[in-house]
Amino acid sequence: MTKQIYRTRRTMRPASNTGEPTSGPLTAQELQLAARNHSMPLEALRRDITPPGLHYVLTHFDIPDTDAASWHLRISGAVERSLELSLAALKKDPAITVPVTLECAGNGRSLLRPRPLSQPWVLEAVGTAEWTGVPLAYLLAKAGVLSEAVEVVFTGADAGIQGGVRHRYARSLPIREAMRPDVVLAYRMNGSELPPQHGYPLRLVVPGWYGMTSVKWLQSIEVVTAPFKGYQQQVAYRYQDKADDAGTPVSRIRIRSLMVPPGIPDFFTRKRFLARGPVMLQGRAWSGAGAVSGVEVGIDGEWVPAHLEKPPGPFAWCKWTLPWVADPGEHELACRATDSTGASQPLEQNWNYQGLGNNMVQRVSVTVE
Repeated sequence: MTKQIYRTRRTMRPASNTGEPTSGPLTAQELQLAARNHSMPLEALRRDITPPGLHYVLTHFDIPDTDAASWHLRISGAVERSLELSLAALKKDPAITVPVTLECAGNGRSLLRPRPLSQPWVLEAVGTAEWTGVPLAYLLAKAGVLSEAVEVVFTGADAGIQGGVRHRYARSLPIREAMRPDVVLAYRMNGSELPPQHGYPLRLVVPGWYGMTSVKWLQSIEVVTAPFKGYQQQVAYRYQDKADDAGTPVSRIRIRSLMVPPGIPDFFTRKRFLARGPVMLQGRAWSGAGAVSGVEVGIDGEWVPAHLEKPPGPFAWCKWTLPWVADPGEHELACRATDSTGASQPLEQNWNYQGLGNNMVQRVSVTVE
């Protein structure tokens, strides 16, 4: 068996380990991260389901090179019986397919002022796919979770150093979340084998939670009797006011909507140009806390309700549309969603030290000719 390389120092450094937030230009390190990772073009919002090559990707370390023939998933810890399953064995178990919108918790980070130093997402760190695999609850029931269990820890094959701590990427879920019927150990994406960048041969998909929870390149599942204190749980992915603030953990996706920018773009600035006359504005809205209940579109500061369509599933985005007659001149378009909990997108930034959960409204400048 591969030895786990969890290693926690007495004092962990801040999650970014890259310096204090800045109002300066993008750094060479941020540009390097932006080149490695991949955002979804906003025009892909026209599709109910995002093709794998357009779906956002965030890889913390290197993409593992995994031989599926020798790969096994280990389930251990506070269970009645430990399991070790091959990919072939998993594919014989009952399977489900779940359409899920995944969004990176850092989406919108580069728009914050001052800007936290990490992956400089703008707005496009999102995508919706159909994930096929074995319900996690089915395998946990097969292993027999003991009554004293409190969390389930998921560890991937990707290893690296962050904040001065060497570790494999690992996250945990409370037992009540892990036992949901829609949490899936996925080996297919949109009907095809998982691509390497999306977690081949097996990944976790947790509907409604930000993407950091859906551990890729899954190697092991451990049921534990005390809260997991690994780096990606205890230090990274926490809402903090400052570096030494313990913060609160990031969990479910905050309400958000995005618009397909209308017209055509200028190559360098991405500013939009549009012919006068009728145009159908459209986009998508989603939330991990509740169903989307409404979307308003702002046209030069005046908010108008949009039409909502039925989403592909309870944790997948829904399409919205609004007809607009574009008059010549300069215009600012925006969109703002509300969910069934009453939460709506803020007009100003949700600033925090790690740059997480910034769901302020999107604004699109348009020149109508």
